[in-house]
Amino acid sequence: MKTDDLSYIIGIDAGGTYTDTVLVRRPENKVVATAKVPTTHHNLSLGIAGCLRKLLANSGVRPDEVGLVAVSTTLATNAVVEGKGAEVALLVAGPAKHFRLPVVSTTFLRGGHNHLGEEQDKLDMEGLVDAVLRYRSHVDAYAVCSAMSIVNPAHERIMEKAISLIDPKPVFCSHEVSDRPGIMERAATSVLNARLMPVMQDFLVGMQEALASLGLAGRVCIIRGDAQPMDISQTHKQAAATVASGPAATAWYGLSFSPVPDALVVDVGGTTTDITLIRNGRPVIDGQGSLIGEWLTHVDAVQMSTVGAGGDSHAAVNRQGMLSVGPGRVLPLAMSVLTPPPAQWIGRGLLDRCVMAEADLAPDEAEHDKVLSYLLAHGPATPEFLSEHFDMAEITLVSHLKELSQLHLIVETGFTPTDALHVLGLLELGNRQAAVAGAEKLASGLGISVEDFCRQVLASVEQKIEDAILDHILKIETGKTVTAFFPNYRGSSLVDLRFLARVPMVGIGAAARYLLPGIAKRLETEVFFPEHYEVGNALGAALMGGQ
Repeated sequence: MKTDDLSYIIGIDAGGTYTDTVLVRRPENKVVATAKVPTTHHNLSLGIAGCLRKLLANSGVRPDEVGLVAVSTTLATNAVVEGKGAEVALLVAGPAKHFRLPVVSTTFLRGGHNHLGEEQDKLDMEGLVDAVLRYRSHVDAYAVCSAMSIVNPAHERIMEKAISLIDPKPVFCSHEVSDRPGIMERAATSVLNARLMPVMQDFLVGMQEALASLGLAGRVCIIRGDAQPMDISQTHKQAAATVASGPAATAWYGLSFSPVPDALVVDVGGTTTDITLIRNGRPVIDGQGSLIGEWLTHVDAVQMSTVGAGGDSHAAVNRQGMLSVGPGRVLPLAMSVLTPPPAQWIGRGLLDRCVMAEADLAPDEAEHDKVLSYLLAHGPATPEFLSEHFDMAEITLVSHLKELSQLHLIVETGFTPTDALHVLGLLELGNRQAAVAGAEKLASGLGISVEDFCRQVLASVEQKIEDAILDHILKIETGKTVTAFFPNYRGSSLVDLRFLARVPMVGIGAAARYLLPGIAKRLETEVFFPEHYEVGNALGAALMGGQ
């Protein structure tokens, strides 16, 4: 977008944990002000509006002086990593090997075309109707994919029309999101667009409400994963294109401030860590399609890796005494003001977190759900208490709580790397005593010191990030990953396998300062933290939007 006539640009990073904003003055791209507030998932407009209000107050700039708002968001990425999104049914027409995608179910039908666009087999309409009748009470959307629809999309269009006559829910056709061969990759792209649809719809509504409430009437763009700005009105139709939005803005920030032309840009957020590579001062774009979660797609994006490891990853101890960190996130003990003292409830298994209803939840939103109604009426409780109180099987309750969390109807609080940093005196953002109390209970159950427990939590999340960095480099160099080839290489009694990185790292995100130096030391490389690294993603969005 040409922005020579604009006085100011606002960059927004709507992340899974925090929303960051930065105000940049044109044409010198000078940072005038920054702001950071927690992301309000239950009502995105509240957090975005609050952050923008804080930003404008800090800068003294009037809303009518802002000509462009450029948005980067990791919400889609986080939704994929955490398994969130709409429930989708996939229907595939034509000869294809069976494949697994994040759907309720996949139905393979006769049909499809050949490479000349000639009908290979008549579409199995009876099978299609039967499948939709089975699915319609269990899904939120449909994805359809037929063989060689990139040459002749007739069967996909017929499937779309037939589905709409039986069940008027959104249908995503593979020929509309990709013109490349590869039926599984096209199907994956359609499925992810369908799964991410509600995430993007909530985001669009929240963003528009926030901007309108502050009188910000300029243009709004969202950063796509291929490092290009896209008008925000197109976002709900191409939700998967924003999956690498965060890494794209991250890469742009890295190339703008890296002291060397080749570097790894590592963005450590609350929910995920995103890794991208810049070469010769440019982000590396994967034109063959991105790996999103476990699934190869036809989404053009910066070459990236995302791992469910960050400052707010859930550190839990199971009933057998095994510590795990991530990929899910919880509100850190140190940042929660409504949770009872951790010493009263935290422990192993289903005592690993405390669940509460969202602060702004209305009674009528909870009346049809017994768990939600109880939390709203009686306050926070552990999953173990809820399981006993309602005589619910553990697997049933855990699944139900996951659903409520996806809908942003509950908040889950637990121990995190952020808490470990508070306990060790490395971070001072919240209530250290709450973090200490949680660490004492969990460490006591394992028979180790509080300090050792916290170091184990940090070592675990560092190891996940380090493995993701190595996998990212090795995949670019060899097409393979070390964790797939030799997942237990650190614990081998027969071979000592070590890696050194030949490129430095550029750290982004508030937690990066505490987690990346140890990784850089083990990889015998350097890590740089340029100015404004805490809000580097938002600054990257502003710089990219105004290019």
